[in-house]
Amino acid sequence: MNVIISNQKKDLLNNLNIDVIKSIEGQFDVEEIINMFKNFYYQRMILDITALKNYTDIKVLQKLSISLDMDKLILLLDDSEQSSSPSYLSKLISMGIYNFTRNAEGIIYLYNNPNSYRDVAQYHQIEETDVNQQVVYQGVEANYCRIIGVKNVTDETGATTFCYMMVKQLKKNYNVIGVEVDANDFNYFSDKNLHSVSSRELGNFIEKNNDRDVIIVDVNKSPVALGVVQEIIYLVEPSTVKLNRLMNIKRNAFKELAGRKVVLNQSLLSSKDVLELEYEARTKFFFNMPPLNERDSNIRIMDTFLAKMGFLKQQTEETEKRKKILGLF
Repeated sequence: MNVIISNQKKDLLNNLNIDVIKSIEGQFDVEEIINMFKNFYYQRMILDITALKNYTDIKVLQKLSISLDMDKLILLLDDSEQSSSPSYLSKLISMGIYNFTRNAEGIIYLYNNPNSYRDVAQYHQIEETDVNQQVVYQGVEANYCRIIGVKNVTDETGATTFCYMMVKQLKKNYNVIGVEVDANDFNYFSDKNLHSVSSRELGNFIEKNNDRDVIIVDVNKSPVALGVVQEIIYLVEPSTVKLNRLMNIKRNAFKELAGRKVVLNQSLLSSKDVLELEYEARTKFFFNMPPLNERDSNIRIMDTFLAKMGFLKQQTEETEKRKKILGLF
C-alpha cells in the first residue's frame, strides 16, 4: 500500500490507479512528514514537492533523505525554475533521491521501474576532485579490488550460476575473476575466469589476484569465505515452497536480512508482487532477477543489476525511454 502527499498537483495524484493506504493534502514542514511516516510502513511514498514548505531550499530535502527511505520515494516536481535547474537535480541525486518526475505517466513508470544511480548518473554534477578520489558510494567506482560474495538464503537458489553470469558480463568491461569455495561446480562452465579452491586456500587465492578489479566469490557454506568478502549478495528464490520452508526453519530470516543486498533470484514476480512481498516481509529487496538463459551472449538485465551495484561501465536498457517518460529533460 502507498502514501500520497499532495498540494498543487492534488488532481493529478488523486487520479492515479494505485492502492493508497494514507493520503494527506496541504503544505507541511519536513519535520511533520518525518514524524508522520518514520514508523509507518508503506510500499511507496508519492510526494508532491509543493507539499513541502520551503522546498526550494535543498536542505529541506536533505532532512527528508536522512530520516526516510529514499528508495521508496517518488518525487513529483513542479515547473519552477529552481526545481528544474541541473544543480538542484544533481543535489537530489547526491542525497540518494533518484526517482523524480513531472507527470503522471512518469509516476507509474517509476512505480514499476524505479531508477538506480546508473539511470540518473549523467545528470550528477560531480566535482573533478570527487571523481579522482574514486570512492564506492552511490555509483562512484573504486580503484581497488572489490571482493563480492554470493550466498544462497533459500536452498539451491542458484548462487553458482549467478556468480558465473556476473563474471560473464563483468569481464566485458572489467578485470574480473570468480572463485567458488569448497565445491567444484565451476568446472562445468569451462570458463578460464572461474576457479575452485578450499577454504584453506582462499586467502592465498585472494592475495594472488588482488590486482583485479573484481573477485566474485561463491561462498557456499564456508565461514572463512564470509570473513574474507567485503560485501555479500543474498539470494532468495521467492516461490511459495522455498519461502515457507525458509520461514519454518528460521522465522526471523527476513528481519536478519534487513538492510542487506537481498536479491530475488529466478523470480517470476511482477513489480507489484515484489512490493507486496516487501510489505509482508518488512524487507526491502535490492533487485528482482528473473530466470536467465546462461547461454545468452549478452544478458542485459544482469548489466542493469551490475550497474546498480556500482559498475557503471555496464550498459543498461531504456535510458532514453526513461528521459522521455519522466518529462524531465
